[in-house]
Amino acid sequence: MTSASAALPQQPGRTKAFLRLVMIEHSVFALPFAYIAALTAMYELDGNIHWGRLLLVTVCMVGLRTFAMAVNRIIDREIDARNPRTAHRELVTGAMSVKHAWTGAIVAVVVFLGSAALLNPLCLALAPVAVIPMVVYPYGKRFTNFPQAILGLAQAMGPIGGWLAITGEWSWEAVILGLAVGVWIGGFDLIYACQDVETDRRVGVRSVPARFGVPAAIWGARGCHAVTTALFVWYALATDAGVFFWLGLLIVAGAFVYEHTIVRPNDLSRLNRAFFSVNGFIGIALFVCALLDLLVRGLTV
Repeated sequence: MTSASAALPQQPGRTKAFLRLVMIEHSVFALPFAYIAALTAMYELDGNIHWGRLLLVTVCMVGLRTFAMAVNRIIDREIDARNPRTAHRELVTGAMSVKHAWTGAIVAVVVFLGSAALLNPLCLALAPVAVIPMVVYPYGKRFTNFPQAILGLAQAMGPIGGWLAITGEWSWEAVILGLAVGVWIGGFDLIYACQDVETDRRVGVRSVPARFGVPAAIWGARGCHAVTTALFVWYALATDAGVFFWLGLLIVAGAFVYEHTIVRPNDLSRLNRAFFSVNGFIGIALFVCALLDLLVRGLTV
């Protein structure tokens, strides 16, 4: 077998490694809320679903999130190598080279910027602003005990961008939804960071659990999710949401209660279930209820 033929199978492997690197399936956390904002904006604009714009919103969201995750992994690769939980990540094991990770990140951000340009001038003008917290966040754990605040700011941009993509105009309703999403994701990242307390303290990574302890982080997450619920209620009132959206909020509130029942300061054994399963369910459940609500109120497919 020649060296050229031996190299042929490597490309699919690199693609799979990159998708694992950026955890593409975790788009389920933020993407539904960008859809809620975009569809609500369409309902208020002319009552019709604009499929082309919705596709561009999807491409923008996935492109920006892919860039953010790739940059996060690149910047954190030395920290990841010193943490047993993350030592298997692709940039640590060599399954993905830094060069290829940067290539994927650049392609993703170009796709994001290109999609934003196709939407409207305001989206293009604000697109570089959305990139900034994505790059700052991985450095946050090096200079602040509250990196989740930077993560929350980054995630808040999804719904705001989704609304801007449709109307080309600023919306305070979208800001409310964006804040809800940012506080929600920042809250459950507080929970997720609890599993790395000892390692973070040893290697010098800064976080709420590492600085203030696991109980403080859990209570902080509970406070964040209480605020998230209040912001969802505010958004529902601001957009005159109907019965299905309110039903979705009841489901979300129940999921938050369940999440904080199974994760306690002295019991983190079900942390992954809370982080992945419950929070993934929250996004999908509220999106389905919001979509039903908009359709019942007159949104035309």
